[in-house]
Amino acid sequence: MIIKTKQDELQNYLTDASNFRGSCEAVYIPQSKDELIKILKEANAQKTKVTVSGAGTGLTGARVPEEGIVISTEKLNKIIEINTIENYAVVEPGVYLSEFLKELRRVNRFYPPDPTEKNCFIGGTVATNASGAKTFKYGATRNFVKELEIILADGDELYLKRGEVFANGNKLNLITKSGKEISLNLPEINLPVTKNASGYFIKQNMDAIDLFIGSEGTLGVFTKIKLKILPLPERIISMVAFFNNETDALHFVDKAREFSFQTRQKNLTDEIDALALEFFDNNSLKFLSFDFPNIPEKTFAAVWFEQEANLANEDLLIEKWFNLVSEFNVEQENIWFATNEPERKKLEEFRHAISWKVNEYISRNNFRKLGTDVAVPDNQMLNFYSYLIELMSETSIDYVLYGHLGNSHFHLNMLPKSEDEYKDGREIYRKICLKAIELKGTVSAEHGIGKIKTQYLIDMFGEETVNKMKAIKKKLDPNYILGVGNIFK
Repeated sequence: MIIKTKQDELQNYLTDASNFRGSCEAVYIPQSKDELIKILKEANAQKTKVTVSGAGTGLTGARVPEEGIVISTEKLNKIIEINTIENYAVVEPGVYLSEFLKELRRVNRFYPPDPTEKNCFIGGTVATNASGAKTFKYGATRNFVKELEIILADGDELYLKRGEVFANGNKLNLITKSGKEISLNLPEINLPVTKNASGYFIKQNMDAIDLFIGSEGTLGVFTKIKLKILPLPERIISMVAFFNNETDALHFVDKAREFSFQTRQKNLTDEIDALALEFFDNNSLKFLSFDFPNIPEKTFAAVWFEQEANLANEDLLIEKWFNLVSEFNVEQENIWFATNEPERKKLEEFRHAISWKVNEYISRNNFRKLGTDVAVPDNQMLNFYSYLIELMSETSIDYVLYGHLGNSHFHLNMLPKSEDEYKDGREIYRKICLKAIELKGTVSAEHGIGKIKTQYLIDMFGEETVNKMKAIKKKLDPNYILGVGNIFK
């Protein structure tokens, strides 16, 4: 076990990509499950607050301690097994997603959940139910978690396998390794019909494993994770189309999404079925223009999209995509098209650049990030976009608007130039969250609640429901030591 107590050694654990900052007494780095259990037992006995730390790529302050100690999972970093017969992998929580994907590629497999920042720990992605561009086709992390080994706050162990332990209506009973029975009352919650990472996943007759996925380090610490993996696609079509205006781009997304849903519903082949549909507004293109000077002139929006294909249908699908794009006034010279893997990686770089450039701007100016993570039902996408544009037209704050619009999921990132603009931006952020709630959407589609968005969770579900979620935590963590400040105030 490694223990760090010197202030200069602690600094890397006291912030995350949102620029949220905190403090702690020490950082503990266990190198085995037994060491982790020992730390938790001691902390629980002394009622010492414990924050579980991943790689620090989060955007909500969840891994940032405000007191007590940090447990970093960085040394629990083994890929235990990759099974290409039954298509699963078993990993420890500190495995980098980037390394995992690289190892899978060697055996012709892939793992669809793909957050923009690949240098995250897999444990962190499970703790936040992370998603990304491929969520449009494959859904979020939850869809790929088969088993979890969890260490509870008191050091007891809990093993959950998907399909084995279910709630009986609103009652969920868990049995730990020591034989202790924990009975939980599940509140009635109207989960949004969008992708969602806000608070605990709770519904009647739910699979117990889903309560822990997305629980943001508040219910236990993962030590072993079994994930579903898939055969690597034979080919991937990748394009970026540049539009004359943002409205055309949005209508293109709407149409491509409609075609994709039809293809899946009817189980068709050789038809449009997007893997990802990512939107960039005019401000985003301007923000990227220095790094990508070949962005076509006099274009004011872009959509990056991909589709899985094979050698037999690739040309046909490419033609169908070109035909669809042309319906929205896009000239052929205003389409970037990857014909091989290196070119596809370049298009991926374009898609990911906006996120890291925004984070760089926030860090350079020492502001906390003001980037929305809201999603709305698909039938409200255009309405919500209009609301955002009208709202931002009333302020002088610079912003970029992009997102996973296949899922009607918007990242509006404000770029304040002063402390006053930052304060104004916080008010705008609240209005955006409240509007998403009004439209039956979510305040956090993929990043979680962490310490930054606790009020928005109350706005979304109401204080009574959030307190019932909190009661679940108290049952599993009676001394209230794990992830304090995450999800709940």
